[in-house]
Amino acid sequence: MKPRLLVVEDEAHLASGLKLNFTLEGYDVTVAPTLRDAGLRLMDPLGFQVILLDVMLPDGDGVAFCRTLRDAGNFTPVLMLTAKSSPDERVRGLEAGADDYLPKPFELAELIARVKSMLRRAQWTSPSDAPLAAEVLTFGATTVDFAAMTAHRDGAPVTVTRLELDLLRYFARNAGRVVSRSELLEHVWEVSATSHTRTVDNFVLRLRKHFEPDPHTPRHFLSVRGAGYKFVP
Repeated sequence: MKPRLLVVEDEAHLASGLKLNFTLEGYDVTVAPTLRDAGLRLMDPLGFQVILLDVMLPDGDGVAFCRTLRDAGNFTPVLMLTAKSSPDERVRGLEAGADDYLPKPFELAELIARVKSMLRRAQWTSPSDAPLAAEVLTFGATTVDFAAMTAHRDGAPVTVTRLELDLLRYFARNAGRVVSRSELLEHVWEVSATSHTRTVDNFVLRLRKHFEPDPHTPRHFLSVRGAGYKFVP
């Protein structure tokens, strides 16, 4: 089956261009010009593999919409598109549960590459994946089932996004070893731009909030000054 892509974009010219180009790339593309329309489209039982979500829409804020999706248990990968490219805006989108963030104007080739990267990461949770994808990770008071995409701390469920699980999976595969931000960008986000290093920091902070007894004094997700991070189960 063709991967299904939902484009939530009110700028008609841009939306039609994205639909044409992704269709030529082999995607089944649906366009929603408003958040209300996007909500109705997401009721389709077939679902979508990726959502391209504009931040500024006629009937609301894409960031708030993304947070609502996550709170409702919808973890479809979301790539946000916006003319607002300040670091604070990026952090706001990522903290709402977005998996990636691309400021406008953008190169079409980069957008297509990022969507393909998100699809590859999504395949990590399939039963035929490499070891650890179907295993359970336990550290401290936390238990994570990568195959089921569930996490519990002290027996209580923790809401995590697919990208947070991907990052945790990479840490688990490299437990005890210092991994640099650039390495994490390359293997988890599959990008090499050094300008995205703050993205890594923000996601590590999210893992600490989820799983550390005291996020300000981490025991498991340690910063190594000038080098990166180390996961200590």
